[in-house]
Amino acid sequence: MFQQFTNTHSGKHGPERLAALREQMKAEGLDGFIVPRSDMFQGETVADCDDRLAWLTGFSGSAGYAIILADQAGIFVDGRYRLQVREQVEDCYTPVDWPEVTLRDWLEQNAAGKVIGFDAWLHPVNEIKTLRDNKADVELKAVDNLVDRIWTDRPAPPAAKFFAQPEEFAGESAASKRTRLATGLRKAGTTAAVITLPDSIAWLLNIRGEDVSHTPAPHAFAILHDTGRCDLFAREGKADEIMDHLGEDVAVLPFEGFEAALLQLSSPVLIDANSCPQIVAEALAGAEVETVEGRDPCVLPKALKNETELAGMQAAHDRDAIAMCRFLAWFEANSTSGITEIDVVKKLEGFRRETNALRDISFDTISGAGPNGAVIHYRVTEETNRTLGEGELIVVDSGAQYQDGTTDITRTLAIGEAGADERHCYTQVLRGMVAVSRARFPVGVNGGHLDALARQFLWAEGMDYDHGTGHGVGAYLGVHEGPCGISRRAAQIPLQPGMVLSNEPGYYRNGAFGIRLENLIFVANVEGGIDTHRNLLGFETLTYVPFERKLIDKALLSKEEVAWIDAYHAKVLDKVGPHLDLPTRGWLSAACAPL
Repeated sequence: MFQQFTNTHSGKHGPERLAALREQMKAEGLDGFIVPRSDMFQGETVADCDDRLAWLTGFSGSAGYAIILADQAGIFVDGRYRLQVREQVEDCYTPVDWPEVTLRDWLEQNAAGKVIGFDAWLHPVNEIKTLRDNKADVELKAVDNLVDRIWTDRPAPPAAKFFAQPEEFAGESAASKRTRLATGLRKAGTTAAVITLPDSIAWLLNIRGEDVSHTPAPHAFAILHDTGRCDLFAREGKADEIMDHLGEDVAVLPFEGFEAALLQLSSPVLIDANSCPQIVAEALAGAEVETVEGRDPCVLPKALKNETELAGMQAAHDRDAIAMCRFLAWFEANSTSGITEIDVVKKLEGFRRETNALRDISFDTISGAGPNGAVIHYRVTEETNRTLGEGELIVVDSGAQYQDGTTDITRTLAIGEAGADERHCYTQVLRGMVAVSRARFPVGVNGGHLDALARQFLWAEGMDYDHGTGHGVGAYLGVHEGPCGISRRAAQIPLQPGMVLSNEPGYYRNGAFGIRLENLIFVANVEGGIDTHRNLLGFETLTYVPFERKLIDKALLSKEEVAWIDAYHAKVLDKVGPHLDLPTRGWLSAACAPL
């Protein structure tokens, strides 16, 4: 359930597994085969049985894919994983910088006229459409998964049962949600919506699952009809304990019957081409069922947290802040005593367990000291575990799953006294976080418009970071949630009240140190604009945990920035202080003293 520190997959088997896959390609008459990180549910976290990319290559990152040809193999990763991939995979794979180089670009350059196989369960409709629209006569052919043929000890699918998320946390009944969305289907002239994202199904039916680590979403498919009735396709026994909760208007059907059920639908049917597996579109087309492409009807309502969900998120963050402050006080007292990155992870998880409300961590804790901190999504293992060194920085990025909310927080800490360069970079990152926190903007602005606010101080000095500034966050669901975000690559979805996002600028110097700071924030209405006819939005903060004072260079801060940080720390002390023992409260008072 919680974090493990061993490498589940290793690149040491890369060459022999690659050779076995090429034998299968040859037998199938293929020139190549695509191996994505994703599963049929398009989740960021995959079950052990679906972790094909890691099994084949050794790469354990949460995003990416490999393309295997007879004479070369490329592995595509984004900026978060460019150091990690080179450490984890063998030389038989060539890392490719993605999205700067797209898979279609690569295929056009390396596979002209060739036949490339893919598993139609693992690729969304739009992805295959894009790949087929190539200029080099590359043919995409759907086949059974070739990796599964050679993965002889592949784990069984997860068997944990689904459970209900009570209305006291959800803030709206599942029946109300189904009725609300069914009305939208009828207005759009569609008879049904095919829903394939587990977090959408979790939100719609107020259920949760334990099919993957750290994200409580159920592995299932669903069809929502325009009458409000819903068909839920789940593996045998998984829905047994939620039958009463689901009620008579939700039919639980065998998971294996999903594809056949598609053939019985009446036109037109809504599918989300960005997440719906290609095989769904092919099945509907084969049955001459008309499809309408549009956004999964659950995605936006799920992102717009209601008052109950926002209250739960705040309660979860207040609880988590107490655990975090206890951890930071411990760290201050022990950071120079020879502790390791794993010690940090275990201690922090221990404080969260002591809340007696922890259901799981929300992702594997990132605990990267010194040069490991420059690996953006570094995951410590027994092999990489580093003892904290005096004068270094450590990035601690962690989160928790509580039944009332999901948390995600990053703090960069000094081990002893830090150098002037580290303090300068830290302060510029902090200024970017403050700029986003203080932002006020008119209705219609999206996260891409705000991304530069976090980067402006780094850009002014020729620095930047290779990840988004913010991602959406679920309410006791995925720590990464669409459709909103603060990033140049985020979907151009206008920010709306109730959306919860991260605010996490950073800076990374390869071989030296990493810096990242992260709070969760939510979009809210604000007042006070000169143009009274304009509705203004801004952010409210959910995370209240002090920053590392030893790394703040006050000389770089404006009066407004100092005022914001002082007010933030005063609120931390007010919210968290009364819940700490006397020694820890004394530490917090010093950590939150005005600049």
